[in-house]
Amino acid sequence: MEPPLLNNTEEIAALYRELSQFPSLSSACIGPEITTQYGGKYCNIYTEWSQRDLERAENVKFCRQYLIFHDSQSIVYSSPSGNCTEIKGELLSRDSPSGAQKAVLRKTSNSKGEEKQFLEVWEKNRKVKSIDLSALEKHGQVYEDDQFGCLAWSHSETHLLYVAEKKRPKAESFFKPKAPELNVEEELRKTEQKEKAIKGEQFVFYEDWGETLVAKSVPVLCVLDIESNNVSVLESVPEHISPGQAFWTPGDTGVVFAGWWHEPFRLGLRHCTNRRSALYFVDLTGGRCELLSDDTKAIWSPRLSPDQCRIVYLENVAFGPHQQCSRLCMYDWYTKLTSTVVEIVPRKSQGEFTGIYNTALPERCWAADSQRVVLDTAQRSRQELIVVDTLSGTVCSLTKGMYTVFWP
Repeated sequence: MEPPLLNNTEEIAALYRELSQFPSLSSACIGPEITTQYGGKYCNIYTEWSQRDLERAENVKFCRQYLIFHDSQSIVYSSPSGNCTEIKGELLSRDSPSGAQKAVLRKTSNSKGEEKQFLEVWEKNRKVKSIDLSALEKHGQVYEDDQFGCLAWSHSETHLLYVAEKKRPKAESFFKPKAPELNVEEELRKTEQKEKAIKGEQFVFYEDWGETLVAKSVPVLCVLDIESNNVSVLESVPEHISPGQAFWTPGDTGVVFAGWWHEPFRLGLRHCTNRRSALYFVDLTGGRCELLSDDTKAIWSPRLSPDQCRIVYLENVAFGPHQQCSRLCMYDWYTKLTSTVVEIVPRKSQGEFTGIYNTALPERCWAADSQRVVLDTAQRSRQELIVVDTLSGTVCSLTKGMYTVFWP
């Protein structure tokens, strides 16, 4: 028997209000394993959720933590830890490799309504750093999106890597009124404090990447020294590409990133995994930029293995069909060789595995053994979770036989 159709607007509004109280999971992170004095093992799972607040007319984010006790083979006990806490103004966050610290990129507004971005460092139960990135004037707004944005700890936990808009020279009108004349000392001091503005270029058009990436035109890689609060902008990135999805190399000697070509034009990157791009390495000791992959393909989602020996990433044909089948490639950091782990599967194939259809690899897709990679992919009318052995290339489904249909 079909349920009755709602026609009354008040009943519909009440139903919507009830359903809007159910939050949706946005992200989850498993903390380091801790051993108690009695030999028991547990870890903390940090989760972020999103829920619609009808009274405030906005989506709110909140976090909730869980304690998981296990015996290395199965979960013995699990329980929520404390109550939920709303997250305000948090754009990006990342735990340090040891789990002892956490970096947070936060947006705030002052009394004048001006927005500022702060990079915070938390240690256990206190904030140890709060850096006003806007005041440093080294770059523009920090990218918080999942296309270019990143917030990566160095392995030594002394530096943070992120992506921001390149600083543009100040511009002003030819007809801007001049300030009253100052004496020589005041004029010299004012010149030192304020950079000279370029006249007549206040309305110059800067092409951006468009569609959820508006006002993002020329991204640059930035490194923050946590101890000195000094920010450095890496200058070795080629001018014809936009860098993003960056992380530190083994030994913190450089940075690996994905770079997207500006040609034929920027507009059209969101949901377009077929844009020409390649994998690059910037050597911080020598200042050079090195190409690590084929620069005629489209690549994205590079991920470093826990043992810091291999990098996996997704690749497909540049300027081919949107959301096409992708291959999983692996770059060996020490042998400098690239291999194909999972090849593109032709659509006419009748096998059980139909190929990888994925917009991004999970941030922590590697297993602890640095051999297997876990990811999700569409398989005909199902969304499945698979495990790929990077040495043998075998693919195993973790959700085969489960009810995972997401369209009729």
